Amino acid sequence: MAATFFGEVVRAPCRAGTEDEEEEEEEGRRETPEDGEVRQQLARKREVRLLRRQTKTTLEVSLLEKYPCSKFIIAIGNNAVAFLSSFIMNSGVWEEVGCAKLWNEWCRTVDTTHLSPTEAFCVFYHLKSNPLVVLCQCSCYVAEDQQYQWLEKPHNPGNHTQSNSCQVFWLQMVFGSCPRKNVQVTILTCRHVTDYKTSESTSSLHTPFLKALKTQNFREPPCCSLLEQPNIVHDLPAAVLSYCQVWKISAILYLCYTDVMKLDLITVEAFKPVLSSRSLKSLVKNIPQSTEILKKLMTTNEIQSNIYT
Repeated sequence: MAATFFGEVVRAPCRAGTEDEEEEEEEGRRETPEDGEVRQQLARKREVRLLRRQTKTTLEVSLLEKYPCSKFIIAIGNNAVAFLSSFIMNSGVWEEVGCAKLWNEWCRTVDTTHLSPTEAFCVFYHLKSNPLVVLCQCSCYVAEDQQYQWLEKPHNPGNHTQSNSCQVFWLQMVFGSCPRKNVQVTILTCRHVTDYKTSESTSSLHTPFLKALKTQNFREPPCCSLLEQPNIVHDLPAAVLSYCQVWKISAILYLCYTDVMKLDLITVEAFKPVLSSRSLKSLVKNIPQSTEILKKLMTTNEIQSNIYT
């Protein structure tokens, strides 16, 4: 027996017992041929593929190598997708150029032609009148093992992003092995307000609100205040921003903190200040009409979500 600094009485560890436990753990870690086959099948099932959705054929090169662009706009999550659908994609004719096919424990992408922001999908478009503008709508969850590829020398792009490595399956599939430096990337996503670190009480915050995080090569003034330390971003938005930082690509992330993570009118409209940015300003045509389209979209979603209808 021994006493800790705080006064608790604990049992002293026994080395012999520890060695026995280590041997048992080592035996448990030994993989049987059946386990290996199951693991390989699961790994193949979780592979991310970039397809032409109409023909189901795989793209031979990365998306932005096949469709070079100067503006790349990415919406991640239901509310960000609804924002682009209402305010940006309504302003012109967009042609689908690819879609990401993936499966994991949280979602599987759908193959339907008419997509709802609440469905799981990751689709890429370019503007027919200006093919140098490419847009991605990603409402599906991309798991960590589908994002990251471990490198011998992982980079550390900064303190604001939380990721295990800077090179990503999804990003390789989109940007390629040698991304263009003259592209400007805009990322839109949401996070629950309880993840926002501040000295104030979260109950006193007026949600939803926008924060921005940018790479060093992004020179324009952001449309809202910057995200303060020690706040960080997570998942695919963090991976995209880290990738852009490492490759010296001009990129900015607009992060909407909200208390409603499902499709929500007020949360979608919180992205409106971004419409004044240089990347999106030229793509906006009729904001009142876009607002009406958004309201119709919300109404349709409420009807589809009502189990009594």
